[in-house]
Amino acid sequence: MQTSKNDVWVGLFVLIGAVAILFLALQSANLLSLNFEKTYHVTGRFDNVGGVKPKAAVRSAGVVVGRVESISFDDKTFQANIRLELQSRYAFPKDSSLKILTSGLLGEQYIGIEPGGDERNFADGDVITQTQSAIVLENLISQFLFSKAADGSNNKEAEAPK
Repeated sequence: MQTSKNDVWVGLFVLIGAVAILFLALQSANLLSLNFEKTYHVTGRFDNVGGVKPKAAVRSAGVVVGRVESISFDDKTFQANIRLELQSRYAFPKDSSLKILTSGLLGEQYIGIEPGGDERNFADGDVITQTQSAIVLENLISQFLFSKAADGSNNKEAEAPK
């Protein structure tokens, strides 16, 4: 009888440990966010969202103020719409702008809010058009290489004897 009682306690302990590990894994991967605060939603229109994913952080001055709720494509304007879920305790002026930023050199991408100076604040359902799209590393590298190639061909023409 004593061993079956110990087996139940050991099983319960292992189950609690497994649930705790699962919870931590989901939290660290931003797949689970337990937030019981009131929120409001705004939508940002971007030309290129890069690698931003749903549940990515929305930050202002380095502080997480919300999360990306969803990303969709508008086939009329050919832009991506990112729906943001912002915590109600953070109010941003209507002329604030959104940027897609990267944590570190090759880290995860997130949305940054730069506050404006308007007296009116965002309301639930507002659309933000003042945005700066993601910087695509491949585009920067190709621009650099093509500009160097163009400089090299111009230098050869300048050095050629006449």
